[in-house]
Amino acid sequence: MPIKPYSISASQESSVEINKVLRNTYALLAVTLMLSAATAGLSMAINLGYGAAMIMNLVAIGLVWFVLPRTAHSEKGLLVVLAFTALLGAALGPTLNHYLKMANGGMLIMQALGTTAVVFFGLSGYVLTTRKDFSFLGGFLMTGLIIAIVAMLALMVAGMFGVHIAGAHLALSAVIAMVMSGFILFDTSRIVNGGERNYIMATVALYLDIYNLFVSLLHIMGALGGDD
Repeated sequence: MPIKPYSISASQESSVEINKVLRNTYALLAVTLMLSAATAGLSMAINLGYGAAMIMNLVAIGLVWFVLPRTAHSEKGLLVVLAFTALLGAALGPTLNHYLKMANGGMLIMQALGTTAVVFFGLSGYVLTTRKDFSFLGGFLMTGLIIAIVAMLALMVAGMFGVHIAGAHLALSAVIAMVMSGFILFDTSRIVNGGERNYIMATVALYLDIYNLFVSLLHIMGALGGDD
């Protein structure tokens, strides 16, 4: 039976579009990560406080939740993403300074960075190579994320009342690391299989996966390295 020309054309067009989204996503992701590293370094240099970092986190959340959805399909969306990642990078400064005060703090940070890079490139590379569809993980990952957020809030409230549960923060960081690893598979799969055609939104998703994975690994390594 003859193959319909329009079927081939549609398939080729879809493949070209997906590859374009992939290229743009990873290019923008590289820029956002370098920008975050730069603002984190500046934040560390001026010894930014935790209060200012919290405000930056809240502003960044506001940008990604309320502004980005309205600008993701325009050039303004790029500016929003850059502002978002710059703020999150700067907000990370106090945490990095905290670990640098440890005897082996510099090594812990580098180990967390290295492990994050290995996990990201390994999982993302696996999806890019196999083209497997991990969309089935969506519900499970969202459930895990909600549980992690609730647990985090519960620990914060408990801490305000002087209640500290041994190992709770370490366990929470481990859960977040696993959930973010799953999201790397899920978000990369969405791009590869055409589920996400907006490279700006795709970049934000992968950036958050990497950012939260790094922070959780840093907390784990810091705890195992002797920091409570």
